[in-house]
Amino acid sequence: MNKTGLFELTIIVPIYNEEDNMLRLEKELAEYLSHASVGSCVLFVNDGSKDNSGKLVQEICKRNKAFFYLSFVKNAGLSAAIKAGIDAAQSPYVAYIDADLQTTPEDFELLLPYRQEYALVMGIRTGRKDSFGKKLSSKVANKFRRMMTHDGVEDTGCPLKIIDTAYAKRIPFFKGMHRFLPALIQLQQGKVKQIAVRHFERTAGKSKFNLRNRLVAPFVDCFAYRWMRKRYINYSIHSENISDQVNDR
Repeated sequence: MNKTGLFELTIIVPIYNEEDNMLRLEKELAEYLSHASVGSCVLFVNDGSKDNSGKLVQEICKRNKAFFYLSFVKNAGLSAAIKAGIDAAQSPYVAYIDADLQTTPEDFELLLPYRQEYALVMGIRTGRKDSFGKKLSSKVANKFRRMMTHDGVEDTGCPLKIIDTAYAKRIPFFKGMHRFLPALIQLQQGKVKQIAVRHFERTAGKSKFNLRNRLVAPFVDCFAYRWMRKRYINYSIHSENISDQVNDR
């Protein structure tokens, strides 16, 4: 067991060139952990940052005993960072939040009460503080995704999510996977709950998304999801005799 297994919730925070946000991120996450309703830790995943983010992550983890990190050799993308965090986590639940702090860790408290009933509890951003172009492209992409996946989710792009770790580890991962987390949980017959959460302006750093990866890529990925959905393998074990057996040799 690694150190995340000592907690009920592991908060995964992908990091890519966010040096201007790191100290504020440390402050808000540390403050949240100090009074979170369940025992929680933070797992930074440094996605091959080219600025000073990696060094700052290591310094932050030295100062905070419930902060941990993974660091990629090179940039692999948001979906890979989330997957790495899920693969490493050994807590019963995993959470996800973006490093830009356009959502607040405090709003995990709105999601946590539903964690035992739902495989995925996720936020819906209210009063979005994004530009008109970003909100329009997000609206179009969400509508197209719902039509293609029938997941019934209003705002899959909201980065505030809590997932039952057992379900999370069974998600079939691919580039762009983070856009389809609700649909991929539903493939496992897991239930999804949506809760309104707050949204804030980005105050530091730069967005990593543009028209291509906010609108064009999701359209293409929808067809990849449709192909995968028809071939997805889902099974449940009825009984077994391989666990906790005594070695008689």
